[in-house]
Amino acid sequence: MRYAVISDVHANIEALEAALRDIRKQAPEAEILFLGDAVGYGPEPNECVSLLRDTCRILIAGNHDWGVLGLTNIEYFNEYARAAIHWTKDAMLYENMETLRAFPLTKSLDNILLVHSTPIRPSEWNYLLTMHDAEANFGHFREGICFVGHSHRPFILERLASGEMRLLGDRAKISKGRRYIINAGSVGQPRDGDPRACYAIIKDGRIELMRVGYDIEKTQGKMRKAGLPVFLIERLSEGR
Repeated sequence: MRYAVISDVHANIEALEAALRDIRKQAPEAEILFLGDAVGYGPEPNECVSLLRDTCRILIAGNHDWGVLGLTNIEYFNEYARAAIHWTKDAMLYENMETLRAFPLTKSLDNILLVHSTPIRPSEWNYLLTMHDAEANFGHFREGICFVGHSHRPFILERLASGEMRLLGDRAKISKGRRYIINAGSVGQPRDGDPRACYAIIKDGRIELMRVGYDIEKTQGKMRKAGLPVFLIERLSEGR
Protein backbone atom coordinates (compact mmCIF):
# COMPACT_ATOMS: atom_id res chain seq x y z
CA MET A 1 0.00 0.00 0.00
CA ARG A 2 1.89 3.03 -1.27
CA TYR A 3 -0.03 6.20 -2.06
CA ALA A 4 0.52 9.92 -2.25
CA VAL A 5 -2.60 11.85 -1.27
CA ILE A 6 -3.09 15.40 -2.54
CA SER A 7 -5.97 17.83 -2.04
CA ASP A 8 -7.16 21.37 -2.66
CA VAL A 9 -5.00 22.30 -5.65
CA HIS A 10 -7.24 25.29 -6.43
CA ALA A 11 -5.93 25.98 -9.95
CA ASN A 12 -2.38 26.57 -8.72
CA ILE A 13 -0.23 24.82 -11.33
CA GLU A 14 3.11 25.88 -9.80
CA ALA A 15 2.20 24.28 -6.48
CA LEU A 16 0.80 21.15 -8.17
CA GLU A 17 3.87 20.63 -10.33
CA ALA A 18 6.15 21.11 -7.31
CA ALA A 19 4.18 18.57 -5.28
CA LEU A 20 4.24 16.03 -8.11
CA ARG A 21 7.99 16.44 -8.54
CA ASP A 22 8.49 15.86 -4.83
CA ILE A 23 6.24 12.79 -4.89
CA ARG A 24 8.33 11.29 -7.69
CA LYS A 25 11.43 11.94 -5.60
CA GLN A 26 10.09 10.72 -2.25
CA ALA A 27 7.97 7.77 -3.40
CA PRO A 28 8.31 7.18 -7.16
CA GLU A 29 6.29 3.97 -6.96
CA ALA A 30 3.32 5.57 -5.18
CA GLU A 31 -0.05 5.96 -6.88
CA ILE A 32 -1.55 9.44 -6.51
CA LEU A 33 -5.00 10.00 -5.00
CA PHE A 34 -6.75 13.38 -5.23
CA LEU A 35 -9.27 14.57 -2.62
CA GLY A 36 -11.00 17.38 -4.50
CA ASP A 37 -11.04 21.10 -5.31
CA ALA A 38 -9.03 21.09 -8.49
CA VAL A 39 -10.34 24.57 -9.26
CA GLY A 40 -11.36 27.82 -7.55
CA TYR A 41 -9.20 30.69 -6.28
CA GLY A 42 -6.28 30.17 -8.69
CA PRO A 43 -5.48 31.24 -12.27
CA GLU A 44 -4.98 27.98 -14.18
CA PRO A 45 -7.95 25.64 -13.77
CA ASN A 46 -7.62 23.94 -17.16
CA GLU A 47 -3.96 23.14 -16.70
CA CYS A 48 -4.57 21.71 -13.23
CA VAL A 49 -7.56 19.58 -14.22
CA SER A 50 -5.66 18.16 -17.20
CA LEU A 51 -2.58 17.34 -15.12
CA LEU A 52 -4.62 15.76 -12.34
CA ARG A 53 -6.52 13.66 -14.87
CA ASP A 54 -3.24 12.43 -16.35
CA THR A 55 -1.46 11.63 -13.08
CA CYS A 56 -4.01 10.50 -10.47
CA ARG A 57 -5.49 7.04 -10.00
CA ILE A 58 -8.54 8.43 -8.18
CA LEU A 59 -10.07 11.92 -8.30
CA ILE A 60 -12.70 13.01 -5.76
CA ALA A 61 -15.04 16.01 -6.08
CA GLY A 62 -14.69 19.09 -3.88
CA ASN A 63 -17.13 21.91 -3.19
CA HIS A 64 -15.38 24.33 -5.57
CA ASP A 65 -15.49 21.71 -8.32
CA TRP A 66 -19.23 21.34 -7.75
CA GLY A 67 -19.61 25.12 -7.51
CA VAL A 68 -18.15 25.60 -10.98
CA LEU A 69 -20.46 22.87 -12.30
CA GLY A 70 -23.53 24.46 -10.70
CA LEU A 71 -24.09 21.37 -8.55
CA THR A 72 -23.88 23.17 -5.22
CA ASN A 73 -25.12 26.55 -4.01
CA ILE A 74 -22.22 29.02 -3.93
CA GLU A 75 -24.16 31.64 -1.94
CA TYR A 76 -22.52 30.34 1.23
CA PHE A 77 -19.06 30.95 -0.31
CA ASN A 78 -17.42 34.21 0.70
CA GLU A 79 -17.38 37.04 -1.83
CA TYR A 80 -13.83 36.31 -2.97
CA ALA A 81 -14.52 32.62 -3.51
CA ARG A 82 -17.70 33.46 -5.44
CA ALA A 83 -15.80 35.88 -7.68
CA ALA A 84 -13.22 33.18 -8.40
CA ILE A 85 -15.95 30.65 -9.21
CA HIS A 86 -17.54 33.01 -11.74
CA TRP A 87 -14.11 33.70 -13.31
CA THR A 88 -13.38 29.96 -13.45
CA LYS A 89 -16.69 29.17 -15.16
CA ASP A 90 -15.74 31.53 -17.98
CA ALA A 91 -12.21 30.14 -18.24
CA MET A 92 -12.95 26.40 -18.21
CA LEU A 93 -12.86 24.29 -21.35
CA TYR A 94 -15.80 21.95 -21.96
CA GLU A 95 -13.66 18.82 -21.78
CA ASN A 96 -12.31 19.81 -18.38
CA MET A 97 -15.79 20.61 -17.08
CA GLU A 98 -16.79 17.08 -18.10
CA THR A 99 -13.74 15.72 -16.28
CA LEU A 100 -14.88 17.49 -13.11
CA ARG A 101 -18.40 16.17 -13.59
CA ALA A 102 -17.10 12.59 -13.45
CA PHE A 103 -15.50 13.00 -10.00
CA PRO A 104 -17.34 10.96 -7.31
CA LEU A 105 -17.96 12.28 -3.80
CA THR A 106 -16.25 9.33 -2.09
CA LYS A 107 -14.14 6.33 -2.99
CA SER A 108 -12.79 3.40 -1.00
CA LEU A 109 -9.72 1.24 -1.64
CA ASP A 110 -7.25 -0.78 0.44
CA ASN A 111 -9.13 -0.07 3.68
CA ILE A 112 -8.95 3.69 2.97
CA LEU A 113 -11.91 6.04 2.50
CA LEU A 114 -11.31 9.14 0.40
CA VAL A 115 -13.64 12.13 0.80
CA HIS A 116 -13.22 15.88 0.39
CA SER A 117 -15.23 17.09 3.37
CA THR A 118 -16.59 14.51 5.83
CA PRO A 119 -17.90 10.93 5.78
CA ILE A 120 -21.16 12.28 7.21
CA ARG A 121 -23.21 13.77 4.36
CA PRO A 122 -20.23 14.60 2.11
CA SER A 123 -22.31 16.71 -0.28
CA GLU A 124 -23.09 19.20 2.51
CA TRP A 125 -19.40 20.21 2.64
CA ASN A 126 -19.09 20.34 6.41
CA TYR A 127 -15.69 20.77 8.05
CA LEU A 128 -13.93 18.31 10.32
CA LEU A 129 -12.14 20.62 12.76
CA THR A 130 -12.69 19.40 16.33
CA MET A 131 -12.46 16.20 18.35
CA HIS A 132 -16.26 16.27 18.56
CA ASP A 133 -16.44 16.37 14.74
CA ALA A 134 -14.00 13.48 14.55
CA GLU A 135 -15.88 11.33 17.08
CA ALA A 136 -19.10 11.72 15.08
CA ASN A 137 -17.40 10.92 11.77
CA PHE A 138 -15.55 7.82 12.96
CA GLY A 139 -18.98 6.18 13.21
CA HIS A 140 -19.74 6.84 9.54
CA PHE A 141 -17.00 4.89 7.79
CA ARG A 142 -15.89 1.27 8.11
CA GLU A 143 -12.37 1.60 6.75
CA GLY A 144 -9.34 1.85 9.01
CA ILE A 145 -8.21 5.14 7.50
CA CYS A 146 -10.14 8.13 6.20
CA PHE A 147 -8.41 10.87 4.23
CA VAL A 148 -10.08 14.30 4.07
CA GLY A 149 -9.20 17.77 2.79
CA HIS A 150 -11.42 20.88 2.62
CA SER A 151 -10.09 22.85 5.63
CA HIS A 152 -6.58 23.21 4.11
CA ARG A 153 -5.16 22.33 7.56
CA PRO A 154 -3.21 19.06 7.78
CA PHE A 155 -3.40 16.67 10.73
CA ILE A 156 -3.10 13.01 11.68
CA LEU A 157 -5.71 11.83 14.20
CA GLU A 158 -5.56 8.38 15.76
CA ARG A 159 -8.40 6.58 17.52
CA LEU A 160 -7.46 3.74 19.87
CA ALA A 161 -9.57 0.61 20.35
CA SER A 162 -10.69 2.11 23.67
CA GLY A 163 -12.18 5.09 21.82
CA GLU A 164 -9.51 7.51 23.02
CA MET A 165 -8.36 9.94 20.30
CA ARG A 166 -5.06 11.73 19.97
CA LEU A 167 -3.45 14.09 17.51
CA LEU A 168 -0.10 12.89 16.23
CA GLY A 169 2.73 14.85 14.61
CA ASP A 170 3.63 15.12 10.95
CA ARG A 171 4.53 11.40 10.76
CA ALA A 172 3.10 8.32 12.41
CA LYS A 173 3.08 4.53 12.30
CA ILE A 174 -0.22 2.97 11.26
CA SER A 175 -0.92 0.56 14.12
CA LYS A 176 -3.11 -2.54 13.93
CA GLY A 177 -6.41 -2.20 15.76
CA ARG A 178 -6.40 1.60 15.54
CA ARG A 179 -8.23 3.89 13.15
CA TYR A 180 -7.24 7.19 11.60
CA ILE A 181 -8.62 10.39 10.11
CA ILE A 182 -5.93 12.23 8.17
CA ASN A 183 -6.22 15.65 6.59
CA ALA A 184 -3.77 15.84 3.68
CA GLY A 185 -3.67 19.64 3.81
CA SER A 186 -3.68 21.76 0.67
CA VAL A 187 -1.36 21.74 -2.31
CA GLY A 188 -2.49 25.05 -3.77
CA GLN A 189 -3.56 27.14 -0.79
CA PRO A 190 -2.40 26.04 2.68
CA ARG A 191 -4.05 27.75 5.65
CA ASP A 192 -2.00 26.59 8.62
CA GLY A 193 0.54 29.40 8.50
CA ASP A 194 2.96 27.53 6.23
CA PRO A 195 2.61 28.69 2.59
CA ARG A 196 4.41 25.65 1.18
CA ALA A 197 2.38 23.03 -0.67
CA CYS A 198 1.28 20.15 1.56
CA TYR A 199 0.46 16.53 0.75
CA ALA A 200 0.56 13.12 2.45
CA ILE A 201 2.44 9.91 1.71
CA ILE A 202 1.35 6.54 3.08
CA LYS A 203 3.74 3.63 2.58
CA ASP A 204 5.37 0.79 4.50
CA GLY A 205 2.83 1.11 7.29
CA ARG A 206 3.58 4.77 7.92
CA ILE A 207 1.98 8.11 7.10
CA GLU A 208 3.88 11.37 6.66
CA LEU A 209 2.73 14.91 5.92
CA MET A 210 5.11 16.50 3.42
CA ARG A 211 5.84 20.17 2.61
CA VAL A 212 7.42 21.52 -0.55
CA GLY A 213 8.12 25.10 -1.63
CA TYR A 214 7.06 26.52 -4.98
CA ASP A 215 7.19 29.83 -6.87
CA ILE A 216 4.41 31.68 -5.06
CA GLU A 217 5.20 35.01 -6.70
CA LYS A 218 4.78 33.48 -10.15
CA THR A 219 1.31 32.25 -9.23
CA GLN A 220 0.43 35.62 -7.71
CA GLY A 221 1.52 37.38 -10.91
CA LYS A 222 -0.80 35.18 -12.96
CA MET A 223 -3.65 35.92 -10.56
CA ARG A 224 -3.12 39.67 -10.90
CA LYS A 225 -3.09 39.38 -14.68
CA ALA A 226 -6.35 37.42 -14.54
CA GLY A 227 -7.97 40.06 -12.34
CA LEU A 228 -8.66 37.74 -9.42
CA PRO A 229 -9.35 39.34 -6.01
CA VAL A 230 -6.37 40.91 -4.23
CA PHE A 231 -7.30 39.12 -0.99
CA LEU A 232 -6.84 35.73 -2.68
CA ILE A 233 -3.51 36.82 -4.13
CA GLU A 234 -2.03 38.10 -0.89
CA ARG A 235 -3.09 35.19 1.30
CA LEU A 236 -1.01 32.72 -0.74
CA SER A 237 2.28 34.07 0.64
CA GLU A 238 0.93 34.04 4.19
CA GLY A 239 -0.41 30.50 4.25
CA ARG A 240 -3.75 31.78 5.54
